[in-house]
Amino acid sequence: MLVQSLIERKRDGATLSADNWRALVTAYVREEIPDYQMSALLMAVVWRGLSPGELAALTGTMLESGSRLDFGRWEVPRVDKHSTGGVGDKVSLVLAPLVASCGVAVPMMSGRGLGHTGGTVDKLESIPGFRTDMGLAAVRAQVERIGLAMFAQGDEIAPADRKLYALRDVTGTVASVPLIAASIMSKKLAEGLDGLLLDVKAGSGAFMTEPAQALELARTMVGIGDAHGCRTTAFITAMDRPLGRAIGNALEVEEALLALEGKGPDDLQLLVRAFAVEMMILSGSTTDRSVALRAIDGAIQSGRALERFGQLIEAQGGDPRIIEDPGLLPQAAAVELFEAPEAGTVASVDPRPLGLAVIEMGGGRRVLGGPIDHSVGFVVSARPGAKVVRGEPVASVFARDAEGIAVGLAALKQAIRFGPVAEQLPLISHRVTATGTELLAGA
Repeated sequence: MLVQSLIERKRDGATLSADNWRALVTAYVREEIPDYQMSALLMAVVWRGLSPGELAALTGTMLESGSRLDFGRWEVPRVDKHSTGGVGDKVSLVLAPLVASCGVAVPMMSGRGLGHTGGTVDKLESIPGFRTDMGLAAVRAQVERIGLAMFAQGDEIAPADRKLYALRDVTGTVASVPLIAASIMSKKLAEGLDGLLLDVKAGSGAFMTEPAQALELARTMVGIGDAHGCRTTAFITAMDRPLGRAIGNALEVEEALLALEGKGPDDLQLLVRAFAVEMMILSGSTTDRSVALRAIDGAIQSGRALERFGQLIEAQGGDPRIIEDPGLLPQAAAVELFEAPEAGTVASVDPRPLGLAVIEMGGGRRVLGGPIDHSVGFVVSARPGAKVVRGEPVASVFARDAEGIAVGLAALKQAIRFGPVAEQLPLISHRVTATGTELLAGA
C-alpha cells in the first residue's frame, strides 16, 4: 500500500475503497503510518468529504478495531448520550446520574476536550481522585451495581478512533461531518446500548456553526445507528451562546451539582429534562412522556439524582465530599471581575472566544497528552437581552496568574457585545429520528 498515492487520490476528490480504508486504519493503529501522513489524509477528508460507502467502511473499521461492552442477558435497559461539544456544556454530568436514578442503566463513555470545546472526562477528572480509566470488565460490574459508569475511551473500545481523535484535536481536522460521525458512532455502537441520544450543537461555539450542517451530521449519525440496530434520536441545540454560566472544568462540575438539586441555570435545566425524557423513551422503560417527566422531576426533588452522582464519584475513586463542599474542587489562584464597559443591553455572548481563552489560560490541551489546569475558566452572568449599567459586574475570570487574568478579560471584552439584541438560535430546534426530522414548537 502506497499511502502517498491514497492521500493524493483523496485530495483530488476520488473515492477510496473499503479495503483501502481498512488497510489505512489498521496500519495507522500498528504505527506503520506516521502521524504526518495520516494528518494529510484527514485534511483531505475535511476538504473532500466521504462517500456513504467510505463512511460505512471507516466507521466499521474503527468499531471492529477493538472489543465491545457485553452485558450478556442482563435485562436492565441501557442508554447513553453524546454531545458534539460546546462551550459550557456540562449536561452529561447532570443527565447521566439523573437517568440512572430513574432505573435506566447509563454506561457513558466520554471524551476529553476537543478543539475549543470542553470534554466530560476532563471535567470529571477535576474531582479529586476521580478515575476515568476503566477496563470493560470494571465498567460492566459497576453499571450492574449502581446503574452508571462515566469513563474515558481506553485501549479496548475502538482504539483506532482513540488514536485518530487525539490527532484530529491538534491538526485542525475536527470540523468534518463524516469524521465526527464515524468517531462518535464507532464508540457508541460498542457500548451494548438499547438506545442512544445525540445532542448536535449549532452556532459559533460548536464545530457545526450552521444549523444546516448540524442537521446533516445528525441525520448521518442517526442513519448509522439505525443501520446497526441501535435506536437513535438526535436533537439540534443552540451553541451561539455558552450553555449555563460556568465555563471551565471544575467550575462546570460545581454548576452541575446545583443542577442536580434543580437549582441550575434555566437553559441547562431545560436541556437536561428534555434529554432525560427522551432517554427513558429510547430505553423502552416507558412510552409516556408525562410519566417519564414525573419520574425525572421526582428524582431531582427527592435528592436521588444527586445521591447517584455521589455513588458514581465514590465508585470511581473520587472524593464524594465535593457534593457538600464544592470548595474541595480545584480553586483558581487569581479571580477578577469583568465589568460592563458601557451602559446598555447585552446583544450577544459569543462562546468561541471564551472556549479558546480557556485553552490559552491552561484549561485545555495545545499538544497531544498535555496537562491541563482544571481550575481556570469563567462564570458569565451576562445574558443576551439583559440591561446593564456601566461598571456592573457581568462575568468573572478564574486564572492561575496575572497573565491568565489578562487573557480572560480580553476574551470577555471580545465575547460580550452590547447593542440591539442579536437573533438567537432556539435552544432546541429539531428532533431527528430514523423516520424523519421534526421542527419543534417555537423553533
